Amino acid sequence: MNNYNNPIIDRLPNHLKQYIVAQHYEHYTAVDHAVWRYVMRQNYNYLKDVAYYPYIPGLKKAGLTIEHIPDLQTMNDHLKKIGWGAVTVNGFIPSQAFMEFQAYRVLIIAADIRQIEHIEYTPAPDIIHESAGHAPIIGEPEYAAYLQFTGEVGTKAMLTKKDQELFEAIRRLAVLKELAGTPEKDIQQAEEELAYIQQNMGAPSEMALLARLHWWTVEYGLIGTPEAYKIYGAGLLSSIGESVSCMRPEVKKIAYTLDAVNYAYDITKPQPQLFVTPDFQNLVQVLDAFAATLAYRKGGVYGLEKAIACGLLCTAVYSSGLQVSGIFVESGVGDGAYITTAGPTALAIEGRQLEGHDKNVHGQGFGSPVGKLRDYDLPLEDFTAGDLKNAGIETGSTAELLFRNGIQVRGTVEDILIRNNKIMLIRFSACMVIDRITARQLFQPEWGFYDMAVGAEIVSVFSGASDKDAYEQITTVPREMPRSVYSGKTRTLHELYQQVRNIREEKTGTAPLADLVKILEDQYPEDWLCLLEVLEILKDRKETPLLQEHIRQLLLQRQEEHPGFKKLIDDGLHTLKQIEILPGTVPGS
Repeated sequence: MNNYNNPIIDRLPNHLKQYIVAQHYEHYTAVDHAVWRYVMRQNYNYLKDVAYYPYIPGLKKAGLTIEHIPDLQTMNDHLKKIGWGAVTVNGFIPSQAFMEFQAYRVLIIAADIRQIEHIEYTPAPDIIHESAGHAPIIGEPEYAAYLQFTGEVGTKAMLTKKDQELFEAIRRLAVLKELAGTPEKDIQQAEEELAYIQQNMGAPSEMALLARLHWWTVEYGLIGTPEAYKIYGAGLLSSIGESVSCMRPEVKKIAYTLDAVNYAYDITKPQPQLFVTPDFQNLVQVLDAFAATLAYRKGGVYGLEKAIACGLLCTAVYSSGLQVSGIFVESGVGDGAYITTAGPTALAIEGRQLEGHDKNVHGQGFGSPVGKLRDYDLPLEDFTAGDLKNAGIETGSTAELLFRNGIQVRGTVEDILIRNNKIMLIRFSACMVIDRITARQLFQPEWGFYDMAVGAEIVSVFSGASDKDAYEQITTVPREMPRSVYSGKTRTLHELYQQVRNIREEKTGTAPLADLVKILEDQYPEDWLCLLEVLEILKDRKETPLLQEHIRQLLLQRQEEHPGFKKLIDDGLHTLKQIEILPGTVPGS
């Protein structure tokens, strides 16, 4: 894995590194670079007036230019100066992995770039959105702190199996839409599958609610007041269509509060309302208020019920500090008096797995009481050596523990684990565990050693394993995106774009452009961007006015034949009028 000589990336844990893919800069076509140039030129021309001020200087700080799709080495050379990094990933990755990258101060950049057909907006992650949208703002310390805080909360937030199904459906649709030559029927089928899942999600999970706050801030946020605002959300900053439409009065502007969590969103459509924060500190305050409602902050019976309901790998943290990671199930013992997991379970302390307590040792699950002993006010985790002796809890001796909630544990003490002056785990042999209220047997001597977790209460419950690397969570996301397969005619078009690029960058003669325009006119009736690039060169060099006029007429004709091109061509022509001021003001031009 390439760490881009950035210590921020070196610190990533292995379970996140598995998502990182090579950028393969050589895979970008000349059309891809032209798409980047077009979007960036439009963005600069428009966003310099409507974007939150740090965006424009932030482009340069992030190592971005108008002329070239960014390479990750250059981005990291710049970002590491402000304590961040960037890596390329394979399109959509699971929500928690995405959030955890942010918690480690690493931007994830989708390696692919949108097709020209989706030049105004794409629901799929692409290098325009991820780099030109997110990177320029993180030079603002308060915003960077919010982004990192969002990642930290997202790493803990609960999700459900429905969330996983939704992720797979969104990812599948995005891949199909951005893959050149995908049959329309395949896209339609994927859209129908996604719609069905969206309509049957049930109550939103903690992660789904957090995703709403993330969407209305990081992706689609405005800053200022509902009457006077600027754009800072990456989804708007990277969409040359919606960055304009979002400013219209019919898009309602609402002051950003925790109420934003009640607004769902659709990534495939323009948003009917947007939220305006007065400053970035307000984002932190709202997020902190939201985090206070989550299981990782509340713990207790509430947290355990959330873990059981989600049916996925979660971690429960005892007040002693012991962390139990597994799939939690109903124990049959009320009020959180006894926790039970099914299948592989691991025990950890401070995020590090305990030796001898991995998911193979506890492969069939784990169960343990929660609470205080009946005859003691002092929590068991705080017992001193003298307290243990007085309670008859000594290595090699038979001990009987009766908890206030009715759980009785009787067996021979084999080991007592103490860390940070807290008793965390007691191992018994020949052990019987009974719920005295129901007379139900929870553990029997013939099952082997009984490892009893110690803690008066469950103080936190969060999604995923405590020590993710040790638990060996493997991603099911493909390592590489499918590559588009281009026809011979399309490859020839790519070569034409490359010729134009070479003439512009190498400042060679423009004589070949007349023949090139003729080929575009006769053989590529749906191309408009290459014509704009040719016109730009001729206008910049003040050459062949007759050919310039011919290209303008071709573009007008294509607007009539393809109404969908009208705004794109109009915007492109408008930008050419600004060509005299662009070279001296745009980073890297």
